[in-house]
Amino acid sequence: MTKISETFEARGHVMISATHKKSFEITKESNITLRGDCIVAVGSSKGAADLSDEFRRVARNDSAKITVVLSAKGTEEKAHGRGSSRLSLNHPTDLVARKSNYTCGRTLMISSDSAARDMSRRFVRLIRKPSCRIIVRLVAEI
Repeated sequence: MTKISETFEARGHVMISATHKKSFEITKESNITLRGDCIVAVGSSKGAADLSDEFRRVARNDSAKITVVLSAKGTEEKAHGRGSSRLSLNHPTDLVARKSNYTCGRTLMISSDSAARDMSRRFVRLIRKPSCRIIVRLVAEI
């Protein structure tokens, strides 16, 4: 079994609504609008193109399991999904976890068991604060 993880930081934003029903997104962008209802973290230190070659290799396996853990002020949200040989992981600013099987350069994982609206409202209240530091941990294993 091969297991690789990446940990990096992002932060909260006053415009985070986390109401999207099919995905959630982490972005390096620092400004967002209410239209970005899937965004759960901004100012990320990594986008898809910044992930290590080893992480990408494992995530691009059709049998890979991927876990995203978001931690903020002692509260944690987890999402589990799958990798895919169709992942390009080449977007410079965004990482998107999707409930569907759709892939593009921003897609981190497919078949996610969680979207933005599934996150606890307590967690969402925390990440609406621009001062909130969010630790993002990605784990891919085959």
